[in-house]
Amino acid sequence: MKIYTMRLCILALLFLGKNYAQEPIELTAKDSVIQSSAILGLGYNIVDDSGNILDEIFDVNTEWHAVAFPSRVSVGRYFKSGIGLEAIVTYNKYKVGKTVDGIINMQESDYYGFDTRVSYDLNKLIGQTAWFDPYVGAGLGYTDANNISRGTYNAIFGFRIWLSDRWGADLNTTGKWAMGDKGASNHIQHGAGVVYQFAIEKGLTKKGERKLAQLQAIEEEKQRVQDSIVSADRAREDALLAERLAVEREQAKLAAAEKAEADAENERKSMLENKIKKLGYVYFDLNSSYLNKDSKAVLDALTKVMTDSPEITLRVASHTDSRGTNKYNQWLSERRVKRTIDYLVEKGISAKRLEGEGLGESNLLNECDDTVYCPEEKHQVNRRSEFTLIKY
Repeated sequence: MKIYTMRLCILALLFLGKNYAQEPIELTAKDSVIQSSAILGLGYNIVDDSGNILDEIFDVNTEWHAVAFPSRVSVGRYFKSGIGLEAIVTYNKYKVGKTVDGIINMQESDYYGFDTRVSYDLNKLIGQTAWFDPYVGAGLGYTDANNISRGTYNAIFGFRIWLSDRWGADLNTTGKWAMGDKGASNHIQHGAGVVYQFAIEKGLTKKGERKLAQLQAIEEEKQRVQDSIVSADRAREDALLAERLAVEREQAKLAAAEKAEADAENERKSMLENKIKKLGYVYFDLNSSYLNKDSKAVLDALTKVMTDSPEITLRVASHTDSRGTNKYNQWLSERRVKRTIDYLVEKGISAKRLEGEGLGESNLLNECDDTVYCPEEKHQVNRRSEFTLIKY
């Protein structure tokens, strides 16, 4: 009866798997979003310095000043939090015959601006749109205009339209309020241009995360079906084995005893390896082989494991990150091995129970080699001493 019930369960699971297959789910490029990047921009700027920052702000003919060549350069960095930092340099000319600070300008003059700003990606609030990227911001700047220099308080609103992961258009408007009392006017500056995005780090959208969860659920269900089939096969094999055991009892007892001994040995080895693995690695500071407080705590815990199990022998392998020459990194890793082993010996572990090897930068745990830019926290992962059970 139990076998029939199990077969019915297997058929039901296979039916569920078939239903999953009828509506395939897969992650696509649309399920990923850029979470952080660096951006370069080049374009034009337009200055409205009529004297009233909100008066006739779209009067192009009498109040807008522009030059015929690219006059705005920007560089910035944008983070996963939605915060962006940016620096902008602009150039312009006040044209004769247009309104400047409430009067008709009679002499052409240069406009120079250098501004810094902190912005926030509004998509963090309204949800990712993939191509439309509005933002607001505030900042400080320096402007030399109408032959008057002044510091400015800035408020920014703008948006980017992304044509690809790399290229897009940037449109923005900045209100600039003069610091102090130098007779300098408040004014508006518009910007329009192209932007290029690099040093990109991507992640999944909310929809992509839901898809990933569904794919994982499907895989778990398939594995459960496979496990049920394996379990049914095992039950059938156990029945046949029980029949053979009636004839081959003595041979089976011997085989069981040998298997039990091997299993016990493997279990003991696994237990020791797990104990050592749970301690983690010993990490080092950049260009250093000295042990810090956290590293000593790991080695103290390792000392206790080796003291409790005096028959084990360990291999200590030390590594560096990719920065520096291969020759220097090999030397530094060997120094790290020595300091790691010396500390264990000082704690009472026999040097005969420790084997060391410096591997330089040959075994990186991530992509941070000489061709890839990585932040410090990623390089830190590679500066380590790790431990392998040799004899148990």
